[in-house]
Amino acid sequence: MTEKSENIDIGLKTDNDGKSYVREKWAHKIEFVLSGIGFAVGLGNVWRFPYLCYKNGGGAFLIPFFVCLVTGGIPIFLLEIGLGQLTSEGGITAWNICPVFKGIGYATTIVCFLLNVYYIVILAWAGHYFYNSFNSVLPWSTCDNWWNTKNCFVPKIQLRESFVAGNSSIRRVDSVVEYWERRVLRISSGVDEPGGLQWELALSLLIVWILIYFCVWKGIKTSGKVVYFTAVFPYVMLTVLFFRGITLDGALDGIKFYLKPDFSKITEPQVWIDAGTQIFFSYAIALGCMIALGSYNKFNNNFVKDCFIIAATNTSTSLYAGFAIFSVLGYMAKEQGVPIAQVAESGPGLVFIAYPKAVTQMPWSPVWSMSFFMMILLIGVDSQFVGVEGFITAVVDIFPNYFRVGKRKEKFIAYVCFFSYLIGLLMVTEGGMYVFQIFDFYAASGMVLLCICFFESICIAYFYGVDKFYDDITRMVGYRLMPWFKYCWMYFTPVITLGIMMFSISSSLTLTYNRVYRYPNWAMAIGWTMALIPIICIPIYFVYYLFTRPGNNINEKWKKATESLIPEKHNDVPIS
Repeated sequence: MTEKSENIDIGLKTDNDGKSYVREKWAHKIEFVLSGIGFAVGLGNVWRFPYLCYKNGGGAFLIPFFVCLVTGGIPIFLLEIGLGQLTSEGGITAWNICPVFKGIGYATTIVCFLLNVYYIVILAWAGHYFYNSFNSVLPWSTCDNWWNTKNCFVPKIQLRESFVAGNSSIRRVDSVVEYWERRVLRISSGVDEPGGLQWELALSLLIVWILIYFCVWKGIKTSGKVVYFTAVFPYVMLTVLFFRGITLDGALDGIKFYLKPDFSKITEPQVWIDAGTQIFFSYAIALGCMIALGSYNKFNNNFVKDCFIIAATNTSTSLYAGFAIFSVLGYMAKEQGVPIAQVAESGPGLVFIAYPKAVTQMPWSPVWSMSFFMMILLIGVDSQFVGVEGFITAVVDIFPNYFRVGKRKEKFIAYVCFFSYLIGLLMVTEGGMYVFQIFDFYAASGMVLLCICFFESICIAYFYGVDKFYDDITRMVGYRLMPWFKYCWMYFTPVITLGIMMFSISSSLTLTYNRVYRYPNWAMAIGWTMALIPIICIPIYFVYYLFTRPGNNINEKWKKATESLIPEKHNDVPIS
């Protein structure tokens, strides 16, 4: 006898105590698709993919990128959405399908929480820039502000005065860099000097968290409606920036630099590491959030078609953003008379240094600055509130009859947002950038995500049963899935994830900031702790669950440990 039963058509479920509760479903199918696009399409599409593409061989990088996509990214993406739809459970309880591997759910939930805590800090920075874009003269475009030093220069002035006049021995600091480091971050000398709180950023972070709360406080009743705007409007802004970018002088040089193929790079292991980690970052898998989104689908929804729509949109957005970004960087390089490689940066450097510098060289620069940072805010907000929704869903589904009574769920969301905000305050101090980088480098690192994806594919393929999962998919979508995904879950995905993970560990470098500041060992130890905690949840729970099952020997315990706690659904539907 199973521990749970449910009426899947109306969303009525019964918990272990026999009490019934109603679980939400998407009001319209398009809400699921837009939510999936909104979460998968994030800031990594705008700042990380274009940089990795030019860094790793331009157009040639697309070869390892698509190999990792079809053997790892899409199969795991499809697995997570399908698992959520099959079980109608969040990121933890969905793994009751093979409960000895429920540690996967705890691991993804921890990673999701840590990601939510630090990802939103980027939106606080973007909010600061967006607010200050309303000035008639962008404050980072001049050197006559209180935060500037005597070494400040505006790029065009450098070319005319510093190099031409022979003052190259004087260390010059770009006005945009000074604004970022001395005005926005007010960065200290190291992680061991936290300094004071940046009240403007703290207020900006609070405003963004309040916005996120009201996006998710009623569950998918609110978030399902918000995505109509947050998932669509960034494409309007990106298109505006794209057409502006390709009309600039030097844009073609930037695009050529972005896509020029260098096939010799394909043989380098680092290229494959970058391709694999970018796929798993970009598709937002191994966080439990895609399982949560799929869990709100109706049982017979054709999620396979939806997954391909989301995947195609995600990859196309990465390529599209590259054209928009590098056309502007090409223009900026020509204006400054420097190679494009000197202005092409990854991560926050692209969003908060390179692009703000570029808009200062455009006519109507405040307009383009507002457009760019509005796009960054909307892309980030979309990913953030879906991430919060995924975490909330995972926890609420453990205690449904407690949280789904009265206003308890809304209060729980408020507590989570407030607690996350308090942790985030550590990243808006004068030493906050160093703390942020520890979270970014370790908490949701490629190693963690790859490890989780490895166990997800192993669990479904060899313990739950890949043929059984194929039958489940057939009952849901009405047709037999192509055998390719079966082979991926059994062979290709575990090999790809394990191989890239091993390469990543062997080539891991000492954490630095701006390639100059080296983090102390105690700070890196904290980072490794954040990375290892979710990973060790999987083997610890495996051993705990196995040896607490009833049985006189290991075989009996194993049989109980792998016995699904999720009821089989719609067994009357024929398998075609």
